[in-house]
Amino acid sequence: MGAMTEFDIAALAYFLGVILIYRLVLARSGAGERSLVAAVQVQRVVWMQNMARRENRMIDAVLLGSLSQGNAFFASTSAIAVGGLAASVGSGEKVQSMLERLPYVAPSSSVVWEVKLLLIMGVFIYAFFKFAWGFRLSHYAAIMIGATPLPSEGVTVCDDHARRTARLIGIAAEHTNSGLRSFYHAIAAIAWFFHPLLFIAATTWVMLILIRRDFFSRARATISQRTTPV
Repeated sequence: MGAMTEFDIAALAYFLGVILIYRLVLARSGAGERSLVAAVQVQRVVWMQNMARRENRMIDAVLLGSLSQGNAFFASTSAIAVGGLAASVGSGEKVQSMLERLPYVAPSSSVVWEVKLLLIMGVFIYAFFKFAWGFRLSHYAAIMIGATPLPSEGVTVCDDHARRTARLIGIAAEHTNSGLRSFYHAIAAIAWFFHPLLFIAATTWVMLILIRRDFFSRARATISQRTTPV
């Protein structure tokens, strides 16, 4: 077996296609406005408008700093995962022989094995860049909070700045969410080491979890109850 089988190609195409379609669905305004991400963004606007009405914004800076630490943690985790996978590529035959001793593991060539490793590495590299940029954007958002006009400068000026700040925080959150989804996709990709059909099943399972949490979760319903910024 020097190349991927038809099952392998079909599973990989399904994995990439499902991810692409889901991102396109989220990008559509109609579907995106009903998602958990959109509901949280409304609350960010409310948060920033309330922040603009306060003279002391220390609590807002602390909250934003706490949120940005998650990006730093996951960026470090992604880098560690990439390093571990890179080491596995160098000693792939030993790891492959150990894994293929397990029951129900489909045998594959060394080339296919490395393709599987490179796929997961690519997912974590993508996640690293997303988390790193989200962390950087959080710094910019903190600067925007520090530059918020005082309430004495007028409601219109403060609200305009608050909306732009909320939008910047939302962009940072979009990158964070993309990085988190990549972790889910990496879990599905691990199933490819066992069997292409299991890879397809794991991809479907992960996507159903993401769809439920983004569009049908109790968290989305709770946050969406307040839809109009004050």
